[in-house]
Amino acid sequence: MDRSAISIAAPELIKEFGLSRTDIGLLGTIFSWTYAFAQLPAGWLVDKLGARRMYFLAIAGWSIATALMAMGSRMWQFITFRFLLGVAEAPNGPASAKLTADWFPRSERGQATAIWDSGSKWGPAIAPPILTAIMLAFGWQAIFLFLGVAGLVLALAFFIYYRAPEEHKRVSAEELEYIESQRSTQQLSAKKVSWLGLFKHRQIWGMMAGFFCVIWIWNIFIVFLPLYLQEERGASIANSGWLAAVPYLGAAILGITGGWVMTRYSKKSGRDPLQAKRHVMSIAAVVAGILICLIPFVDSLPLAIAVMTLALGFVATMQAAAWAMPGDIVDNSQVASVGAIQNFGGYFGGAFAPLLTGIIADATGSYAPSFVIGGVIAAMAAVAYTFLVREPIREKTAIPSDGNGVNA
Repeated sequence: MDRSAISIAAPELIKEFGLSRTDIGLLGTIFSWTYAFAQLPAGWLVDKLGARRMYFLAIAGWSIATALMAMGSRMWQFITFRFLLGVAEAPNGPASAKLTADWFPRSERGQATAIWDSGSKWGPAIAPPILTAIMLAFGWQAIFLFLGVAGLVLALAFFIYYRAPEEHKRVSAEELEYIESQRSTQQLSAKKVSWLGLFKHRQIWGMMAGFFCVIWIWNIFIVFLPLYLQEERGASIANSGWLAAVPYLGAAILGITGGWVMTRYSKKSGRDPLQAKRHVMSIAAVVAGILICLIPFVDSLPLAIAVMTLALGFVATMQAAAWAMPGDIVDNSQVASVGAIQNFGGYFGGAFAPLLTGIIADATGSYAPSFVIGGVIAAMAAVAYTFLVREPIREKTAIPSDGNGVNA
């Protein structure tokens, strides 16, 4: 909701401060770049300091950064507050991946990840109607103040109630033994390397490239969907709030369904969980890419909303699969670090999407080229995950020697 608030407030910011679409795109890009670079220390900190502590600090920090947007009146101020939002949100994904690895066996992480990742779809789904109503009643500043207060309450609740499996009173001895046995199995099958050493492996670069393809199109929707509906589909500000919610509602539901499919596919087929995620990811990437390219060429508004909903549903499935993969690639103690590196790759490259979309819209008066470019990029995720992310990072087995320096 915090990320999508800028898209709800955009028409009023453009009217009141004379901002352009390029300026709105730049605010999305500033957030993404900051968020991307902050991922690198954030993942390491989550692994070192623990997910509970870092999650609390992150939620409180990004809520304060969101509330500060209400105080802005100059472009440099909005840029500063979006910068702070990117820094504070950075531990979110790595911490969530770490919590999932702590609580779930590998075969169940796809579905578990899809459920928590659906929060990034439920938020943009309920944000447009709720935040639009708040803006129309109290002004655009009220949007950011409302979200800031709500976030601080959430941060406190999380810190009070969350516990790791070992500390949770409702976890039985049998369940704890099962969780710990799964961790042991994972630690025996994956190689633990230094943080910098992770970048030597093609799996890491494949995950970064694949997530870049996913985040590129996600950023276009999260920053420009309400403006697109108003400017190219003729929706009013009030109606665009409800219309913009539909694709994200579909994405939340279809993303959870995709996680269920990954889990069932892995268990029924007997395939390794990583291979199941790769197969589902590749199919989802191609279908999503085709649907995204079709969006600007659909005449009726209801059909366009339907196509966007299906497209975002497959994008949500890709995001769930991507966030579940770090637990299949490395030892449990490095899941947050790998998740953060993957997110860095996604948001560093994907940061260009809002800026480029704003420039194209200002220059041509159309969002069609951006959707076509985004569709092609989304489909390319299939290439990255198919050819580069094929197996866990394993210890290379040395070939025994006969004692005379000659390999046996």
